[in-house]
Amino acid sequence: MTLPEQNRRAFLASAGAGAFVATLGCSPGESRADAQDFELSLSEAEWRRRLSPAEFRILREAGTERPYTSPLLNEKRNGTFVCAGCALPLFPSRTKYESGTGWPSFWQPLDNAVVTRADRSLGMARTEALCRRCGGHLGHVFKDGPRPTGERWCMNGVALDFRPA
Repeated sequence: MTLPEQNRRAFLASAGAGAFVATLGCSPGESRADAQDFELSLSEAEWRRRLSPAEFRILREAGTERPYTSPLLNEKRNGTFVCAGCALPLFPSRTKYESGTGWPSFWQPLDNAVVTRADRSLGMARTEALCRRCGGHLGHVFKDGPRPTGERWCMNGVALDFRPA
């Protein structure tokens, strides 16, 4: 390899590593408390006592569960999907649909249940959905859903509990 090729490869490798490290610092869960105040605000220790390890990773650290692993994916009964962190009602079962993504999906949340914010983590521009009461990360909203809203509220099943009617 010639010197210019070595320099170009070294530059590209370091630029790629730098971009990767930069996205690690953009996790939406890290600055949630600074970005917005929520009605229910607990310390990290209190959340860890209240939630299972999987719930903590999703709700408090903005994690994502593996697709097709949530029992709520196949939940078809009439009822309400609530926040696993604070039990706030979020989605009526009538708005749930099969999106084919592997995560419970809805075309609309209940009024005053979910707040959204820009999420630029992982080098993508998305809209993050958070529980209005506790700020728990629920998932993301996309503009490729069914009528009447055209929205796909793609939620982590771990972030939700189901309450039958």
